[in-house]
Amino acid sequence: MELIINWLNGIVWSSALVYLILGVGLFYSIATRFFQFRHFKDMVRLTFKGESSSAGVSSFQALSMSVGSRAGIGNIAGVATAITFGGPGAIFWMWVMAFLSASTSFIETTLAQVYKSKQDGEYRGGAPYYIGKGLNVEWYGILFAFITMVSMTILVPGIQVNTIALSMESAFGFNPMVTGTILVVLLGAIIFGGVKRIATTAQIIVPFMAIGYFIVCALVLLTNISQLPNILALIFSSAFNMDATFGGLIGSALAWGVQRGAFSNAAGFGSETFESGAAEVSHPAKQGLVQALSVYIDTLIICSATGFMILLTGMYNVVSPNGGTIVNNIGEAEPGSINAQLAIESVWPGFGAPFVAIAILFFAFTSIITYSYKAETSLAYINRNRKVKLTWPLNLLKIGLLVFVFYSSTNSATIAWAMGDLGFGIMTWLNIAAILLLTKPALKVLKDYEMQKKEGKDPVFNPTKLGIKGADFWEDDYEESSDEIVAERKSM
Repeated sequence: MELIINWLNGIVWSSALVYLILGVGLFYSIATRFFQFRHFKDMVRLTFKGESSSAGVSSFQALSMSVGSRAGIGNIAGVATAITFGGPGAIFWMWVMAFLSASTSFIETTLAQVYKSKQDGEYRGGAPYYIGKGLNVEWYGILFAFITMVSMTILVPGIQVNTIALSMESAFGFNPMVTGTILVVLLGAIIFGGVKRIATTAQIIVPFMAIGYFIVCALVLLTNISQLPNILALIFSSAFNMDATFGGLIGSALAWGVQRGAFSNAAGFGSETFESGAAEVSHPAKQGLVQALSVYIDTLIICSATGFMILLTGMYNVVSPNGGTIVNNIGEAEPGSINAQLAIESVWPGFGAPFVAIAILFFAFTSIITYSYKAETSLAYINRNRKVKLTWPLNLLKIGLLVFVFYSSTNSATIAWAMGDLGFGIMTWLNIAAILLLTKPALKVLKDYEMQKKEGKDPVFNPTKLGIKGADFWEDDYEESSDEIVAERKSM
């Protein structure tokens, strides 16, 4: 099984996909005139503006769900792995990925809002919806929905669960089966409560975990602050082949920085579009801007904090693409959460292992929660036209997730990462092809938002005015709003 998965990953995660992700981010940055810089103020303002409704969640709840999904093992183990196989220069390419990926995230999130639907009293949206409704290719939308259900239920959760189990065993001596059982009980209590419970849980946990982790990283950085200029110089020189020690790693730095940066923020995967489709906003571009901010939070803040902490304390190894060891600071330890543990231990002996274990628990657990929501929304897309709603497929999907969560707690870490990479890789190929074909309507939405802002208005979306077809939710919503305004004026 491991051989088959690795063989498939060699095809899916070839250099072509790495450069495609990078190229698409650059293309959308240019096409949007680098909106990620021009509209940064709006990104922050809109995050805390707007409220939830009976059908949808607030922008902040959607952001929390998305950050909870993005901020997982990739922010700790993923960063350590990138440094090990790509050298310090991989951090620079992760930063590049963050700036470019913000534009990709904006496009796919905006499309998720444009083509969302209201089903059974709740907003539903995401990649299957803009593929099926925007491209008007039903089989393609169903295919993506099916791949998402398989990935979010079987392939991807293993990364998070396995790392939780290993870190809890290392720090506290918990048997992985015990950890798996506890995760199943907690996860079941949340995911069977529906999207509102998922959103509320993420809204509470995500800010707490992100701020707490960043504070500890910042304290480690302050302890070694005198080394910061040297580390920054090392990152930049390694990224551009100007460092004698890491001179031969420029290709690896680029590849690992892009791949792990992409894995961390997931922009372009299509996996972060589902939460966005549930947000209550008056214009799709608003949520697009909010989700672009989540990429910055994930990579520029959380990943950078991990990277600086590891590099400043010297708790890393670097291996050559040809097999040898270039730097060996931590012996034979496998790259991953151990790097962060050792970095913290170098400042506070005895504190690193339990703190990182708890941080991983929060980071990974919120990711698993949102995986359930993505799978549930994908199933909702497939069943959206059924006259008789069946509940058993949804229950089966949730039970299946719980089964694989328990199984993954005792699974091999190597297989868990390989399966996760495979699931995300397949989704990325399918999603990027779709958003490239939908570039025109996405850019129309951004232009419309900017024009209304320039006129001093609070942007409201009317797809008919822009000539965008398939946005039936907004057509109905706009007509209802117009009728209410006319009725109000007549009564005056």
